[in-house]
Amino acid sequence: MVDIHCHILPGLDDGAKSMDESVRMAEMAIEDGITHVVATPHANADFQFDYDLVRQRRDELQQRVGDRLKLAVGCDFHLSMENIERIRKSPKRYSINQGAYLLVEFADFAIPPTADEALRGLQRLGLSLIITHPERNPLIRSQPQRLWGWLKQGCYVQITAQSLLGKWGESIRKQTEQWFDQEIVHFMASDAHNTGIRPLLLKQAYEVVAERWGETRAQAVFQENPLAAFEGQTLPYRPSVPPDPDRMTPPVRRRKRFIFF
Repeated sequence: MVDIHCHILPGLDDGAKSMDESVRMAEMAIEDGITHVVATPHANADFQFDYDLVRQRRDELQQRVGDRLKLAVGCDFHLSMENIERIRKSPKRYSINQGAYLLVEFADFAIPPTADEALRGLQRLGLSLIITHPERNPLIRSQPQRLWGWLKQGCYVQITAQSLLGKWGESIRKQTEQWFDQEIVHFMASDAHNTGIRPLLLKQAYEVVAERWGETRAQAVFQENPLAAFEGQTLPYRPSVPPDPDRMTPPVRRRKRFIFF
């Protein structure tokens, strides 16, 4: 499996606190069957993104774990005017493995009215945008029209693996299931911050997706799409954007029982 969103590098944000903790997170990933990890420290008002330092810490960690885990860097890019000004100078410093894909995070308490145009501006820089963990954002959950608009604009969706396992609450788990039913999930990632409550694990969530939506879908969102993003290639799994959520027929679970959302 390939993890494109992980706060594994030490001392850069609210993720790993030390190189020893970073190594333990890497060992956890290897044991879980993860082969590639993108280290994506926050780039926001609380944590300034320093590309050279990020690369230095990545190189140190790569040396510690050897060739058992392939590490690249990107960032968890907070959509703000300050960040947009910075990224215009050097877009690839912020993107996954300095390729075409950028993780974009929205604030929990305010989506700016200029968000759509800001995303288009990033796309004009040659970036393919991945909206990170929208299922955990209360504003996006309450305004699904916004997410559908970004999908139609060409953005992709990344869900946190633990959301599907109920670790962020039942309402978030149900939202994740609904979006899987509607086929708008392109990536699953760990968004790991430590070895405890936010671990670098994907296997259990992979098994849930394989059981409920099939092995082909699980491979797409845990392996094929993430590897394509890691390598800067076109995503192999890009289903058509479904109808407007306000006009959609509630999805029906095909297995065991009917569930209406």
